[in-house]
Amino acid sequence: MKYKVTLNGRTYEVEVEAGKAMLLDEYEAIAPAAPAPAAAPVVAAPAAAPAPAAAPAAAAPVAGEAVNAPMPGNILKVNVTVGQAVKEGELLCVLEAMKMENEIFAPKAGTVAQVLVSKGSTVDTGATLVVLN
Repeated sequence: MKYKVTLNGRTYEVEVEAGKAMLLDEYEAIAPAAPAPAAAPVVAAPAAAPAPAAAPAAAAPVAGEAVNAPMPGNILKVNVTVGQAVKEGELLCVLEAMKMENEIFAPKAGTVAQVLVSKGSTVDTGATLVVLN
C-alpha cells in the first residue's frame, strides 16, 4: 500500500509492504488553491451562532513578566484580576487543549498588571495570557 503523509509542511510518500515501510519520496507540501467565490444566494441564510470570543489583540502587553500559553486552546477559567497579588505557583487560569484542562500557574510572586484573556477566548501557542509585575 502506498500512502502520502503531510507533516510540518513536508509531504512524504511511503510504501508499506509485509510490515515494512519504505520512504519513496519527500517534498514540500503545496497549500491547496482557494476555491473560487460562489455567487451570493438569493435567499438570506439564517443567522449563525456567535463564534467564541477571540483573545483581545488590541491591548499591547505592559512591562512585566508575561505568562504565555504553552499550547493552543480555549480559556475555560480566569482566576485573577488586574491589581491582584499572586504567590508563586498560584493558579492564574485554566486552558483546555485536546480535551484536557491545563492549569497555568504563576511563575513568580507579584501583582497582576494585565489580563489579556477572558473565559471563552481562543489562544495560540505563545500568546500572552497574563502579565505579572
